[in-house]
Amino acid sequence: MSQAPPEDVAVRVAGLCKTFRIPHEQTHTLKERALHPLRRASYDELHALRDASIDIRQGEFFGVVGRNGSGKSTLMKCIAGIYAADRGEMWVRGRLATFIELGVGFNPNLTARDNVRVNGIMLGLTPKQASARYDEIVEFAELTDFVDLKLKNYSSGMHVRLAFSVMTHVDADVLLIDEVLAVGDAAFQGKCHDALTAMSRQGKTIVLVSHDMSAVQRFCTRGMLVERGEVVAVADSSEVARRYHEVNYDHAETVASQAAAGAGGTGAVHILDTWLEGPTGERAETLRHGEFCVLRLRVEFRADVSEPVFGFVLTNWRQETVFAGTSGWDGGRAGRHATGDVLDVGFRFQNVLASGRYFVSPEVGRADRFGQALDYREAAATFLVEGAREGAGTVDLPLELSLSPVDGSVSSS
Repeated sequence: MSQAPPEDVAVRVAGLCKTFRIPHEQTHTLKERALHPLRRASYDELHALRDASIDIRQGEFFGVVGRNGSGKSTLMKCIAGIYAADRGEMWVRGRLATFIELGVGFNPNLTARDNVRVNGIMLGLTPKQASARYDEIVEFAELTDFVDLKLKNYSSGMHVRLAFSVMTHVDADVLLIDEVLAVGDAAFQGKCHDALTAMSRQGKTIVLVSHDMSAVQRFCTRGMLVERGEVVAVADSSEVARRYHEVNYDHAETVASQAAAGAGGTGAVHILDTWLEGPTGERAETLRHGEFCVLRLRVEFRADVSEPVFGFVLTNWRQETVFAGTSGWDGGRAGRHATGDVLDVGFRFQNVLASGRYFVSPEVGRADRFGQALDYREAAATFLVEGAREGAGTVDLPLELSLSPVDGSVSSS
């Protein structure tokens, strides 16, 4: 091990490499080995981490983001000592507590009462300290009525509550938390976030792996983006969230293939193009929050159509529907169009969307035949929103505050 890092560094990873060997064929029984004694196993190599390096400062709330399979969890498990690294160095200052994989460290055949004490001792508490904090741990986990139930009879949510509660009550200096926190219900997630915020204020170092960019921007001061085992960005949480969305969705080839695969309808209309325009009328792939913009469709009529209805569905990166709009919502009429006509359709709106990646799926239908699509394109266009407040939900609505004292109920000085 090289020289220890500076005093303000809680976690250091330097040149970390980890490779997994994946066999093409697996031999499970002695009989299989006897039948094929000369067969040599062949392997593929999966490079989960490639020369990963990062310094995380003491007291920092640090986010680790990346696509599935990018190497995030492998990095956390190497730091925690669950995996042995092939090459590189890791250094952690202080006591370490991990919350990486559901059920790790727990014995399913023991009761919650016994598991709390055993895990507390494994994480550095003395037997006396583990017993003293038992009631507090169980109360935080809201499992007082289930302490004598064996863990194999617990739900995944109950496992999360117990494991998280133990981790936050062992006076750890560094906490490693993977996406498993998302298993808990919404109320307990809020409770966990409050606990983590309080621990961060106490100077604890927290490393959080998450796919939720709102949570990363809300809680983390800095973060890192991992892609194909390599650290591609280390920056403030807003910048890391922006880069994450780019890595996930800013691929024109992917969008084009989605659009081609998602085409449908009778063929009477053909959607030629779908795009977004910024406030000055130029095509834009990135839109600023709060500005007015226009969604445009260019359509070609391949048959005579009377009163077509133009619409679209807007979805976010989680594939959740954010908004659906049509040309007929206000009673407007689109007229009659003959074969060969080409028309540009525009939907103007103020961008109140939260920061992130969005997809537009346009559709042309007929007013007189509800539900019949003349053409439909799945994810025909995509755009990125920047500039919304950190931690906003699906939309970031502009708000104005007003205070109106009721007579006699408010006094001023």
